[in-house]
Amino acid sequence: MAYFVTGGTGFIGRFLIDNLLKRKGSIHVLVRKDSLKKFEALARQRGWDRKRVLPVTGEMTGARCGLSAAQLRALSGKVRHFFHLAAIYDMAASAESMRAANVEGTRNALELAGALDAGCFHHVSSIAAAGLYPGVFREDMFEEAEGLDDPYLRTKHESEGLVRAEQRIKWRIYRPGMVVGHSQTGEIDKIDGPYYFFTFLKKLRQALPPWMPMLGIEGGRINIVPVDFVADALDHIAHKPRLDGHCFHLTDPEPLRVGEVLNVFARAGHAPEMSMRIDARMFAFVPGSVRMAVGGLPPVRRFMTMLLRDFRIPKEVLKFITYPTRFDNREAERALKGSGIAVPRLEDYAWRLWDYWERHLDPDLFIDRSLKGKVKGKVVVITGGSSGIGLATAQKVAAAGATTVIVARGEEELFKARDAMKAAGGKVFAYTADLADMADCDRLVATVLKEHGHVDILVNNAGRSIRRSIELSYDRFHDFERTMQLNYFGSLRLIMGFMPSMTHRRKGHIINISSIGVLANSPRFSAYVASKAALDAFSRCAQGELSGKGICFTTINMPLVKTPMIAPTKMYDSVPTLTPDEAADLVVKGIIEKPSRIATRLGIFAAVINALAPKAYEAVMNTAFELFPDSAAAKGDKQALRDETPSQEQIAFAALMRGVHW
Repeated sequence: MAYFVTGGTGFIGRFLIDNLLKRKGSIHVLVRKDSLKKFEALARQRGWDRKRVLPVTGEMTGARCGLSAAQLRALSGKVRHFFHLAAIYDMAASAESMRAANVEGTRNALELAGALDAGCFHHVSSIAAAGLYPGVFREDMFEEAEGLDDPYLRTKHESEGLVRAEQRIKWRIYRPGMVVGHSQTGEIDKIDGPYYFFTFLKKLRQALPPWMPMLGIEGGRINIVPVDFVADALDHIAHKPRLDGHCFHLTDPEPLRVGEVLNVFARAGHAPEMSMRIDARMFAFVPGSVRMAVGGLPPVRRFMTMLLRDFRIPKEVLKFITYPTRFDNREAERALKGSGIAVPRLEDYAWRLWDYWERHLDPDLFIDRSLKGKVKGKVVVITGGSSGIGLATAQKVAAAGATTVIVARGEEELFKARDAMKAAGGKVFAYTADLADMADCDRLVATVLKEHGHVDILVNNAGRSIRRSIELSYDRFHDFERTMQLNYFGSLRLIMGFMPSMTHRRKGHIINISSIGVLANSPRFSAYVASKAALDAFSRCAQGELSGKGICFTTINMPLVKTPMIAPTKMYDSVPTLTPDEAADLVVKGIIEKPSRIATRLGIFAAVINALAPKAYEAVMNTAFELFPDSAAAKGDKQALRDETPSQEQIAFAALMRGVHW
């Protein structure tokens, strides 16, 4: 006895072959010529007996699957069971490719089975053959299918119709539900079905604690079955006598609703569950024409497209959220009676599916998260690049292969930094500029664009900080002017200068080094924080305008860093600070991940408390203001500057509120 299998290297096919090897007979597997290496690798991986599992070169799109006359003669009359599994199961595939594989491929497989005088043609169809039938679809139903407008549903229905019309050979049809990974190992070979929502659940887990209740949708019932059940049931039913001409639903007799399925996987992935679920049927009172009109509005379409793109969910999947069909599987249950083969509860193996996906198929695993992958060959401009955070960032970026442009006022220190990085093998250019001078900003922009053509990443790092109470600033209005001039207007001038070429190329990344003080509203830093807050506000507004043109903005609310900027305040010598290298790592993170904001948990917590309980937060800030007096530098007392030492109370408070400016 011999078997012939199409789609044997596919997901269900490989498990079916595992089962067939437990029986007697050779197994002939249709394989494209250019897929022979893949077949050999799969055979080694699964430990197939190569004396029994034999590749047959051919092509599903060819007549009789592309087999030659010699191949037909060698197999004629020997094949007792012909399993046809080859098909396209990707709902996002083109209609043309689906028709070629699902319909014409089935036609060619039937011709081949007839030419081989096969004993029985086992056609693995799908519950998709029922279309979107409203109600219970029995195994003896076929013509009753409705809602076949979708190419996938239509081609699965038509291919099954070809089998039902076959007169030359006996046949059996199997309609599996939505096939997921192995219930014991979690193994799956691609992302489809419920797996499309795993990225969404993972993002929820990263953003919110698992105990937080979420609002979701109830949806229709979707029929999910693990691949091992399908392969076991297919193998068992195929070898039972007197079942030719029958159709079998390999489905779950107690399917869960969409909302319940998502919650099962949310529990498996430790994500928040959708405790409050809205039944989609409650919107049925809204006329279909109105729903279509609203859904067709450009802003709505664009918003939905962005959400689906971010969560990696094909839009074709959305129509199955309100799936209307239930499946009666009495024929399959009778055929499986006494075999011990049954659909396991999703709750019992969902964790295995999630674990396998997270270890092997999570799209984030295949993203190049190296700095080199993000900046190699790109032009990166870093202001304040001769020392501190800017220099440390430039060194990392240059070592990763970027065309690194550093900018600073002091020529000697700037060129020294450039030469050191060039000696280390970096492609580094240095330009002097006073970024508080708008004309000099314009000159810098023109020079960089002339010599490098464009800028991919702009890091606005250069800045001026002033720590002085408002009472000591009554006659120092220029403190507010000069911080605003450099921290806001200088950065803004560069952004506006480089932005036209970025929008033209539809890609660019602006990274603004802000301050934790913007979140914490640190006393004595009103001039500095106000200038940084202005740049933060501009970035938030600009992001809304330019994200659709490929432009990203990242604000880094940097905690206290030990740089020359904080040197005049001697108290900072005794409090916890980041090193420039640690601060540069935050910039690198911004380059790689492109988040809207990078901030410490303490900074975010301070902003939240200020929003929820502003008076209580005000009391904390005033306590800190009284605890940390103006420095000698702020008072202009040079003698006190030499004698200035922090108290133990100040050091303890600063250690508790690590990184916040006081």
